[in-house]
Parts: sequence; structure tokens; C-alpha cells
Amino acid sequence: MKKALLIASAADHRWFAISRDPARPNHLIDTNEYVVTNGNDSILCDPGGSEVFPAVFAALSEVVDPRTVQRIFSSHQDPDVISSLGLWHDFNPQIKCHVSGLWSGFIPHFGGEDNTIVGIPDEGGTLLVGDAPLTIVPAHYLHSSGNFHLYDPACKLLFSGDIGAALFPDANAPLFVEDFDQHIRYAEGFHRRWMGSNTAKKRWVEQVRELDIELLCPQHGAIYRGADVKRFIDWFDALKVGLD
Repeated sequence: MKKALLIASAADHRWFAISRDPARPNHLIDTNEYVVTNGNDSILCDPGGSEVFPAVFAALSEVVDPRTVQRIFSSHQDPDVISSLGLWHDFNPQIKCHVSGLWSGFIPHFGGEDNTIVGIPDEGGTLLVGDAPLTIVPAHYLHSSGNFHLYDPACKLLFSGDIGAALFPDANAPLFVEDFDQHIRYAEGFHRRWMGSNTAKKRWVEQVRELDIELLCPQHGAIYRGADVKRFIDWFDALKVGLD
């Protein structure tokens, strides 16, 4: 089963990573889900597919009252990101899903009602969790044409969706990057193929270099921390991706 681990905190403001399910069937890609909580308010980031919903719900319930999860942040439209929406809606019919407005007519195929989706404009914006602001950072074409990340200035944490993702052969791989040079081998092929635009990549790199980031948290693989955050950004900046 998945486990929820505290990865960052600032006063009542906490981030948990839900990851590493050794019982996951081999035909499913491994995913990380994240929940940020402040007081009686929680936001679930990329809640995962319908197949992993029971494991995610159980792990989340160990650390957060699931009734405090009134909102979902979906970085993009992929089924491994958000196909569990219908099950979260069954649990809480009032839940809202914040996602690029580009996908407002597509994601409801996974579930919800006509007011479940809250479209994010292309330029991004701000979400409040409790009284703490989170910045919605555009990451279009990396790899989805409507794609966003979430930056928390209090915890100096960037939830980066598929950027930074690594596909491990071992379900028991560590939660944090321990050896960058070894780790990045599992990220290179994914980034070359799935990141579609060097222009979009450069734009993202310019944005995030302006942020104070101590944790870079992707949807797949291990979390980058400390000096490895800058190492990853420099590596990604130099990598040729997509059709180029």
C-alpha cells in the first residue's frame, strides 16, 4: 500500500507525499500524489488514476481528514493524473477540480458535474490553502498543451507534474534523490520524448529560476531537494527535447 510522508512544513502548513506502492500491478505506471494542508483546508495535487484511488484514499486518511479536501489541483489531463475524479466526487459531491480551462470539456468524462471543473486561465493565478497563497505556474507543452505547476513560497516547494519525472524499475526506490547522476538516467528518455518543445522548456526554466525552491516534487519518481534542484534545472535546460 501507499504511504503518506511529511516532506515540508511551515507552522500549520504541511505537505505530504503519497507514493511507493509495492503492491501496484506491474502494468500500471507508478505515481506520486501530494496533499497540502493548512488548518481545516486541504488541496490534493494530481490525485491519480481510478485504479489507485483506494490506496491513495487510505494513505491520505492516515494524515489528513479526507473531508477537509475540498479541492483538487490537476496539473493536466492524463488518466494517471485525474481519472479518479469521479470517485473523489462520489465521496464529496461538492469537490472542485482546478485544471487548465483547455480541459474543461474533457476531464468531466472521468466524473463530476457541470460545476466541478474550475478552469485555470493560461497565465496561471493563485490558490489559497487556508490563508497561505500558492502560485499556479504555467508549464504549457511540458508535456500537455494545457499544463500547470504549483509553487508554495512558505515551504519553498514546487509541485512540478511530469517535469522531473523518473521511471524506476524498482517499486521500492527511495522517495528522495540520493545520487543525482544515477537517478537522472531514469529521467532522460522520458524527458526527451514527452517534453514537446524546447521553446516552452526555456520559458519554464526562466520562470522557475526566479523562485526559491528547496523541494522539486514530480508526479513520478523521486523528489529533488537542496542542491539537486538546481542541478536538475540546469540539466533540463541543456537537454534537447521533442521533435528538435
